[in-house]
Amino acid sequence: MHKQTLIFDVKRYAINDGPGVRITIFLKGCHLTCDWCHNPESQSEYTQKMYSENKCIGCGECVDACPQNACTLTPQGIVTDPDACLLCGTCAEVCPTKATEMSGEEMTVEHIMELIKKETLLMDQSEGGVTFSGGEPLMHHEFLLKLLKECGKEGIHRCVDTTGFATTDVLLEVAKNAEYFLYDLKMMDSAKHKKYTGVANEGILKNLKALAATGAEINIRIPLIKGVNDDEENIRQSAAFVAALEGDKKKVNILPYHNIAAKKYEKLGQVYDPGIMAEPDEEKQQFVAEVFKSHGLEVIVGG
Repeated sequence: MHKQTLIFDVKRYAINDGPGVRITIFLKGCHLTCDWCHNPESQSEYTQKMYSENKCIGCGECVDACPQNACTLTPQGIVTDPDACLLCGTCAEVCPTKATEMSGEEMTVEHIMELIKKETLLMDQSEGGVTFSGGEPLMHHEFLLKLLKECGKEGIHRCVDTTGFATTDVLLEVAKNAEYFLYDLKMMDSAKHKKYTGVANEGILKNLKALAATGAEINIRIPLIKGVNDDEENIRQSAAFVAALEGDKKKVNILPYHNIAAKKYEKLGQVYDPGIMAEPDEEKQQFVAEVFKSHGLEVIVGG
């Protein structure tokens, strides 16, 4: 299958993806497979078909249109033969209710820049800009750098939303071409990090230190999941680590876990099992916020 950089979403009027009002470009593909991921369609770097049985009216348009005869109408809705399906998207194009959708579209740098430049008036009024998110945008660093440099020529504020999973050289090259970073800090224990995300975190922590040393403006974002990373030891270690980073004290967002992605997994034909994961209660959220504040850090719960 041809490897390419795909975009799986473009969000206008974004207010939680960096300063001001922004346009957020979501690049498809991530090396991490976080158990709590709320965008499971972001993990694969390839095009995927998504199907919502509750939207399907059983019209059979996709069955008739599929050039590979890969779609079958059953009492349970449309079933796709994965061996026959070429992911051409014809079924999604003819579906009148959008029960079938394709996740992942190839876009040129020029086309993405056209979308971004349409938002410049609102960006200027709100001191916003563009955010490149994912998935993991650093996974496509060559494509990302082209976009960042084009935005730089236009004087557009640039933010990169990252897990920090990349080589340090790649991250530092990107840092030369971005004004702001949203950086995930999931947990401090590497073995536990690997258990829940699929990768160890030594490189992620090393990269965060290296990024802070450049003087980059960094907003730390911590997903807070009951039963996974809300224990006092992890919280205190995380707060101490962030407080010790070079440069100005970092803004921290505590992001409580919500089981909002189950439907997306279902659309992908996957089963979502939250296991021990649960939403932390208000008391726990406030405790975590106070621990970070005690280190002189600006903390917001949510966002």
